[in-house]
Amino acid sequence: MTDVRDEQVDALLDRVAERPVELDGLRVTDDDDGYALETPDESHDGLSEPELREAVRSDHVVPYITNWYFWEEAIGRRGRHRRAFLRHAEAADEHPVPERYDALRSGLETEWGEVVVTATLGADGHRRYEIRHVDDAGVDHDELDAYHDPLSARELSTYDERGRYRPLRTAPSLVSGWVFPDLDGRDAVETLDTIYPASIANWNLEREGDLDVTHWRETAERQTGIYDVVEELPPDAVDWLAEACCVDSQCLKRREWQYDADHDLEADGGTGAFPCREPCSLVVAAARKWTKLEEEETRTYEFELTPSEKEQIEAIVDAVADDRIDEIREADVYEGANRYRTRFLRAKRFDEAGNLAGVATEPEEGHHDDHGDDGDRDDHGDDGDHDDHSDRDD
Repeated sequence: MTDVRDEQVDALLDRVAERPVELDGLRVTDDDDGYALETPDESHDGLSEPELREAVRSDHVVPYITNWYFWEEAIGRRGRHRRAFLRHAEAADEHPVPERYDALRSGLETEWGEVVVTATLGADGHRRYEIRHVDDAGVDHDELDAYHDPLSARELSTYDERGRYRPLRTAPSLVSGWVFPDLDGRDAVETLDTIYPASIANWNLEREGDLDVTHWRETAERQTGIYDVVEELPPDAVDWLAEACCVDSQCLKRREWQYDADHDLEADGGTGAFPCREPCSLVVAAARKWTKLEEEETRTYEFELTPSEKEQIEAIVDAVADDRIDEIREADVYEGANRYRTRFLRAKRFDEAGNLAGVATEPEEGHHDDHGDDGDRDDHGDDGDHDDHSDRDD
């Protein structure tokens, strides 16, 4: 049973002395005839202060008083993004207080990227929040590493399961095995913002209709230095870029930016809970490399492959692109991207220089290319300039 504390009633009286109280079905006013108290289940008029203090302790009224105190006094209205998310976490705008209190006693879960937030109810109406990885749902606390400082989430989200640095915080590669077991509302939101920076603010701005979206063209045009070349990336290539980087398998944000305000991209934008309002730095860095690659002229190469070998190369590309290499075991020789089967293909079809079917990417100097004249040379060839395809561009 939720209890009302004296300080909660005192806070209510102080607020009513300034203006009427209205929230989630509760209404309390003060006029010349005394106090008026109204909930969906009860209504009282002309109450004295002692009578109001007694009325708010009714079993039907207590949840409304403690709910008001939590949202207006404990959470407040200054941090509107925080408040909006915490109310979202218990569907406060969709369900009445008694129904929510019953659900909160068992715990209400909200998925946010790769984490799940569980809101529960304290004895005085205050909410407590637990945050853990979705893969650890149902795992006992004793089996997880417990943290209490929101800043600890910074270290947890810096490296993936293999200890590799995560340059994109919203990549679906967050480590599991941890829990923040008991947070208040402020610390819960700070923890989420540490794991997924600005995700809550952008989610609420979108919800309010105020999300400021910066499309690709505007982003590209404002780049300077070594990145100003991305403005030259063709529209089709921008679509391929979005398809490569901005989908659920690669990023948990939902892409809202397009090519420009008048031209949408065909690539799927994803289904994430929070929006992506502009191309991120990782996308811009990748676009720089692809801009240079797209400057290359196409050539015709001739290889001899069996139908199965052609399909195997296609399977290898798919497996790498979808990050499924680690799922293919050594014994899975029927998988095109199987390591032993790929090594067999290399032994059979690659020469000692690593050329597929012995066909060099660039013709030997002085050698006439059967697929073009001597003047049809790649602008990025050996002409004394640096090679734009070196590792320095990565």
